[in-house]
Amino acid sequence: MNSTLFFCIFLSTCIDICLSDSDNLQDTCPTATTGKQTVFINGFPCKNPNSIVASDFKSSKLSRPGLNTLGLSIARTDLEVNGLMVPHSHPRASEMFFVSTGVVIAGFIDTQTKLFQKTLKAGEVFVFPQGLLHFCINDGFNSAVVFSVLNSQNPGVVKIADAIV
Repeated sequence: MNSTLFFCIFLSTCIDICLSDSDNLQDTCPTATTGKQTVFINGFPCKNPNSIVASDFKSSKLSRPGLNTLGLSIARTDLEVNGLMVPHSHPRASEMFFVSTGVVIAGFIDTQTKLFQKTLKAGEVFVFPQGLLHFCINDGFNSAVVFSVLNSQNPGVVKIADAIV
């Protein structure tokens, strides 16, 4: 009886460990974008620690090599008028959704099928809880730009359209 209880507790602990992002093994690990690399952290090649500079953590485009191993993901979405971000979920991350320009309707559905949605304008933020189905629609007369920050380097994505087809 005691060994069965111990095994169940041990197994549940192992599952929790397997489902979380791994801890950092070093302070920084900007992704190496050129040259041959031999050290890989989280599947991405790390830049030589002796050649890391402040500009490795700044970017004006979608490529953000400085995020490697920091437990974050960032995405930019451009929505044309009446554009839609298809309903999807992130099984391993919550998402903070920031409207840079335009007007959008953002929402999610909880596990009790209750809809939470708001109309957002530039400068406003909405949060999608981990694993819940969420969406975004451009509700303005111009294109909209939104940025998403997820609290996992590998948040995963489940698109509802792909799941039912």
